Amino acid sequence: MRVAGSRVVLALFCLGFALAAPLCANAASPDPPLRERILLDTDWRFHKGDPAGATGLDYDVRPDVAQSADGKDADARPDEAAKVTATDGTRVLKPWILPTANPLIRDPAKHHVRPAGNPGGDVSFVQAGFDDSGWQRVTLPHDWAIAGPFLKDGPYGGMGRLQTWGPAWYRRMLDIPTRDAGRSILLNVDGAMSYATVWLNGQLVGGWPYGYNGWRVDLTPYVKPGRANQLAIRLDNPPESARWYPGAGLYRNVWLVKSDPVHVANWGTRVTTPQVSKDAATIALEVSIDNDSPRDADVTASTDIFELDASGERRGSAVARIDHGRARIPKTSSATLAASTTLANPRLWGPPPTQQPNRYVAVTTVSRGGRGIDRVETPFGIRTIRFDANEGLFVNGERIAIRGVNNHHDLGALGAAFNVRAAQRQLEILREMGANAVRMAHNPPAPELLELADRMGFLVVDEVFDSWERKKTPLDFHLVFPDWHEPDLRAMLRRDRNHPSVVLWGVGNEVGEQYTGEAGAAIARKLHAIVREEDPTRPTINAMNWAKPDMPLPRELDVIGLNYQGEGIRQEPEFEGTDRIRTPPQYDAFHAAFPGKAIVNTETASALSSRGVYLFPVTGKTSAPVRNGSGGDPKIRQVSAYELHAVDFGSSADKVFASLDRHPFVAGEFVWTGFDYLGEPTPYYDSRSSYSGIVDLAGFPKDRYYLYQSRWRPDLPMAHLLPHWTWWGREGQVTPVHVFTSGDEAELFVNGVSQGRKKKAPFEYRLRWDDVVYRPGELRVQAYKDGKPWASASTRTADAPVRIDAVADRRVIANDGRDLSFVTVRVVDRNGIAVPNAGNRIRFTLEGPGEIVATDNGDPTDMEAFGSHERRLFSGLALAIVRAVPGSTGTITLRAESDALQGTSITLESRAQEQP
Repeated sequence: MRVAGSRVVLALFCLGFALAAPLCANAASPDPPLRERILLDTDWRFHKGDPAGATGLDYDVRPDVAQSADGKDADARPDEAAKVTATDGTRVLKPWILPTANPLIRDPAKHHVRPAGNPGGDVSFVQAGFDDSGWQRVTLPHDWAIAGPFLKDGPYGGMGRLQTWGPAWYRRMLDIPTRDAGRSILLNVDGAMSYATVWLNGQLVGGWPYGYNGWRVDLTPYVKPGRANQLAIRLDNPPESARWYPGAGLYRNVWLVKSDPVHVANWGTRVTTPQVSKDAATIALEVSIDNDSPRDADVTASTDIFELDASGERRGSAVARIDHGRARIPKTSSATLAASTTLANPRLWGPPPTQQPNRYVAVTTVSRGGRGIDRVETPFGIRTIRFDANEGLFVNGERIAIRGVNNHHDLGALGAAFNVRAAQRQLEILREMGANAVRMAHNPPAPELLELADRMGFLVVDEVFDSWERKKTPLDFHLVFPDWHEPDLRAMLRRDRNHPSVVLWGVGNEVGEQYTGEAGAAIARKLHAIVREEDPTRPTINAMNWAKPDMPLPRELDVIGLNYQGEGIRQEPEFEGTDRIRTPPQYDAFHAAFPGKAIVNTETASALSSRGVYLFPVTGKTSAPVRNGSGGDPKIRQVSAYELHAVDFGSSADKVFASLDRHPFVAGEFVWTGFDYLGEPTPYYDSRSSYSGIVDLAGFPKDRYYLYQSRWRPDLPMAHLLPHWTWWGREGQVTPVHVFTSGDEAELFVNGVSQGRKKKAPFEYRLRWDDVVYRPGELRVQAYKDGKPWASASTRTADAPVRIDAVADRRVIANDGRDLSFVTVRVVDRNGIAVPNAGNRIRFTLEGPGEIVATDNGDPTDMEAFGSHERRLFSGLALAIVRAVPGSTGTITLRAESDALQGTSITLESRAQEQP
C-alpha cells in the first residue's frame, strides 16, 4: 500500500508540474510486465545492395570461387578448405561479431574481446536520419529471393536457379518507452540468411554468420529509452554457399525481449525426466539466471507445472510445483538453480497411433525481495527413449519402428520464409502416409516446426551441420566452422533440448572428415562432448555415406547413422572401374563391429520421379539408376513415375524395404526425401527443384506415396493403381500396370476382363502386370488380405477437358496474414472424370479481403515465378495459395479460368483470430 500510495502522490504532483516530465513518465506508467516478448513482424523496410561507396562491411575475406560446385555429384568427396586470411589494412567485421558467441563458449579463456571502434557506424543505412521511405515495406518472415525470377543462365541449378546472394538490408524503428530505462533490451533472431550484422542507433551491436541458427544480441548498451531507436540489419548471403536453396533474408521470426536485468538466460531452462513410469515421473528442472546489473542480486525461483491441451493451452490448475531455492548472483555473472519434483500418474508423450503426444508446461518465476522479476514458460513432455542395438528404438517401453523422411527447410512456392500452416500441412500429408519421424536436413529448423512435431507426435532428428572443416561448396559453413562450431552447436542444443519430439542429435551429414581418419574422429569426439555437456539424455548420430566399420569416425557417436550404405552403393556392373563411391551392403558389417550400438538409416532410397509422368519401356528391375531411355528423358527433363529409379548411389523404395526386412535389428529409415525441395535437381541440373520427394513441390503426392502408405499403414485397407488410364494414341500398346496395396494379393481388370490374380512373394512390395495392353475404358483392381476382399481402386479413361474444378484444404482461415488456404485445381471431362495429363494454362483472380500468395504445379522444370497468378497444369494439377488481408474479415472468392474451358470459383471465409 505504501508503494501504491506514493505513486498516487507523485501522479498528482505531475499534473501540476510539466517540467517534471522525465520523472513523471516513469512514475505515471504502470509497472511493465515481468517479461515482454514482442514479435517484430511488421513495419520493416527492405533494400537489396549496399549504399554507394560503402566498404568494410564484410564479415571476413572470402576465397575466390575458381569453379562452381553446381552439378557436382551429391555424394562427391568434400574438399580441403581454402586458406584465406585478412591482409593488413583489410577491414572486416569478424572481431566485432565474434563476441556475440561468448555466452555459448564454455571456457571463459576462449571468450572474444571486442575491439574498440564502431565499424559501419558512418554508413548511411544505419543512421536514424536516413530516409528509407523508398525502400520496400515487408512483413517477416521474409525470403526476398523466392520472388525470382528464375535465372536463365547458370550454372545455378544446385541452389534452385534463384539468386539468393548479395548484401541486403532491413530497417525498423523500435519502441522503447521511458519506462524501459534500466531494463535489459534483447533482440532474438530465429534465423537470418546469412552473415547477419546488427546496428542500433548507428552503433554496431553484433551478429551471427550461420544462417540456420537462432541467436541473440544485447541491445541494452545502445538503447535510448523514450526516443526513436533505429534498428538496421545487414545480411550478406554468399553465392555457392549451399547444395540446395538456402533462402534469403530475415526468413524466420524476430523478437524484442524486455526484462529485468536479472533474468532467465536465453534458452535458460532445461527439463529432464530421469525416472518415468505409469505411476510417477520425476521432473527435474534447471534454470540459469543472468545478472546483467551492476550489483549483486539475491534471487529465488519457483516453477509451477500445468497440463497442456491438444492446442497447446494450459488446462486447469498446477499439477506440481518445484521450489528451486535461493542464490546470490554476482554482478554481470550467472547462476543455475536446480531442483525436482515427483508427478503422480503422468500423461506420457509418445508417437501416434499407439501413443499420444501429451504435454506439460513449466512456468518458472524468478523473484527478488519477494517480488517477481522474470517469468518464462517451458513446454515439455514426459517420456523415455532407448535405442537398442538389436531391436531399435523404444519410446515409453514400446518398440517404435522409425518410419521417417528427410526434409529441407523450404516450403515450396513460399520459399524459406517459415509459415506454421504450410509446415503443418506438410506434416499432415506425411502423417496420412504413415510417417512418424522427420530428420531436419541438414540444419536446425524453425522453432515452430519443433512445436508442431511436439504437438503432433513426430519423432525428430535435430541436425546442426552439413559440413565441418572440409567444404562441399566453395563458400559453405566450413569457412566459419573453426570459430563457430561450439556456439552454433550449443545454440541448437539449448534451444531445442526441451522438445520431447527430439530423440537424436545429428552433428553432421556426409562430412568430409569421413576421409581424414583420426583427425576427423577428433572433431566428432569434440562435438559429441559438447552434446553431452548440454544434454546427456539423448544420443548423438552422424550420417555417414562413406565411413566403414573399421574407420575411426563411427566409434565416436552413440548411434550408427548410415546414408545408403545399408543397401549398398553403386553395385551395378556399369560402375565397376569408376572413381565414385562403391560400397557393398553394410548392415551386417556395422552390426558386427558395433554390437552395442543401434543403427539408424539417416538416408535411404533417394528414388526419383516426376508426378504423373510415365515413360516407356518400363524396366523389369526392382531398382535401377536413371538413364536416357530407361527411366529418364533429358529432352523434357522428367523421370518416370513408375517409381523404379533412383540416383546412382541410391535405391528404389522396394529395394530398401527388402533390405530392412532382412535386417530387423535396424531401427528404421529416413527416406530421402519427404517433399521435393528447391535446388539440387538431380539428375537434370537445368531444373529448379529436386525429383526425390515422395510428395512434389506443390504438396501433391506422387505414386510412391502410396507405396510407402501400403507398408507404413498395414492396417489401412488401401489399393493404388498406376499409371493413369488416359493414353490417347496408345491403343493396343503394352502399358504395364502396377498396384500398391496393404493387402497381400490382388486381381486386375481391364474393362471387366481379368488380367490375372497375383500374390506378393517374400520381399515383394508391389504387384506388377507388365504385359497389359492399353484399351480405353476402366482399369480396376480388387485387393485381398488373408484371402478376403480388402480394398479396391479404379480409374477410367478421360475425354477432352471441359471444365475446371477447385478444392480448398481449408475454407475458413484466420485474418492474421499468416494463415493459408491451399487450393488444388484440376480439369475434368464432360463426365466429371479428371484429365490426368492435362496441361491447360489456368488464370487465377481473387475478390475480397485476401490475396494470392503464390501458385505452383509441382513441375521441376517450370520456370514461371511463384508469384505469378497464372500457372500451367502439370499432370493435371495446379495449386494456388491464398491468405487473408491482416485484420480484415469477410468472403474471399478465388476464380480459376482457362481458354476454351468452363471456369470455376471457390469461396473462403476470413475470420478474426480467436484469442486464447
